[in-house]
Amino acid sequence: MPSPVLTEKPSSRMTVGILASAGIASSLTQTMVTPLIPQLPEIFNTSPDNTAWIITATLLAAAVVMPISGRLGDLFGKRRVLLLLAIPLILGGAICALAPNVTVMILGRTLQGLGSGMVPLGIAMLRDLVDAEHLPSAIATVSATLGVGGAIGLPLSAAIIQFSSWRVLFYLCAAITLIVALLIFKFIPVVGTTTAKTNFDWAGAIGLGVGLIALMLGISKGSTWGWGSPLVLGLLIAAVVVLLLWGLWEFRATAPLVDLRTAAIPRVLLTNIASIFVGFGMYSSSLVMPQILQMPAEAGYGLGQSVLAAGLWMAPAGLMMLVLSPVGGRLTGAKGPKFTLVLGILIMAAGYGVGQLGMGSTWGLLATSLVINSGVALAYGAMPTIIMGAVPRSETGAANGLNTLMRSLGTTGGAAIFGLVLADMTIDFHGTVLPSETGFHTALWLGAGISLLAAVIAACIPAAKKATEVRLEEATQNA
Repeated sequence: MPSPVLTEKPSSRMTVGILASAGIASSLTQTMVTPLIPQLPEIFNTSPDNTAWIITATLLAAAVVMPISGRLGDLFGKRRVLLLLAIPLILGGAICALAPNVTVMILGRTLQGLGSGMVPLGIAMLRDLVDAEHLPSAIATVSATLGVGGAIGLPLSAAIIQFSSWRVLFYLCAAITLIVALLIFKFIPVVGTTTAKTNFDWAGAIGLGVGLIALMLGISKGSTWGWGSPLVLGLLIAAVVVLLLWGLWEFRATAPLVDLRTAAIPRVLLTNIASIFVGFGMYSSSLVMPQILQMPAEAGYGLGQSVLAAGLWMAPAGLMMLVLSPVGGRLTGAKGPKFTLVLGILIMAAGYGVGQLGMGSTWGLLATSLVINSGVALAYGAMPTIIMGAVPRSETGAANGLNTLMRSLGTTGGAAIFGLVLADMTIDFHGTVLPSETGFHTALWLGAGISLLAAVIAACIPAAKKATEVRLEEATQNA
């Protein structure tokens, strides 16, 4: 029998506000360390190669936890798992704040990466807490926290590092997460049913984790270790083999971690593929804009901004995602999430066109980032809506976690490809190698091209089923 649960729901605004706060707390960890990267080797008296693991560890932990936490939420209750995910975020922040060496710092950042599952799980939770009329806007708002966290995190961390101790940054992150966890515990009820009697697919979780770590590590370290090196090639080959074996296991498992039959539904499959390219295309602006802003003006195309100033110039674009999220929700309600997704991706592509003209000034880059992030806001809000409208309620968490993972894979691949482009097109500036202006233009054109490809894929997503068909399927499944 399903476990007894509470059914009273809080107001939609309170629910969305608390879950959006959880998303911001989680996404802050992804960007808050960025201004600190150049100082890490000196802080811990070690090499840049060692401190690079502070970033890589977070990336790997986040990739592994997202689909796993989604499935755990489906089985044991999303609220319960959401609260559990807050624990490594709090502990990780405290450990990083106290870290005496790089090893302890990497441990703390790994724990913070495990908290990344809060965003997709919070989005999935909305299906149980918000009525159908307000659901698209709610999903869009919580999805926007990925951009809002970055918008707040970059200038905030730069200001703290400039005017205080870098350790304060991690104490603050832990404190914010603790407050959010208390709000979830106090105001977000347990809703729906849990199916804890179903065995968790530990073999599937381990297999997926190993495969993803090998894949993400090979992609993220390819430019550092060499794409043709035995280690990188071995990791990529191992990833393919392990993930293929994992797929075979999932098809045969009675209670799979990820139901690949559901994932193969054309509406879900094409949305996930489009998500990879959206994440890939979005990363170009994340990589290009801050570098141009901070590059020496003497180079001829740099804007000579400090880290803090660059963060402040980028902040409005992230906040734009929050402003546009209700608009995207209403657009989805009127035209459908597929329309919103395609429109958002096309706006992203147009933003890269603006970037070709706006590279020469801070205001031009601000306009570029505003347009691109406006498109991202619409696209990121539409994708979870498509996914959750196509899968059974019992698989909402796992399906949404997988979709978020696809976006993460896209950004990781984008980081590798765009990094190669900028590393291959350089100039010598007083003995320092800098990406060339041509390299930046090429990265922007590549971002536009990838975005257009994503739009084509999104346009091929099948139309949603009619409400009567969905009710019939749910009735059949619950019979």
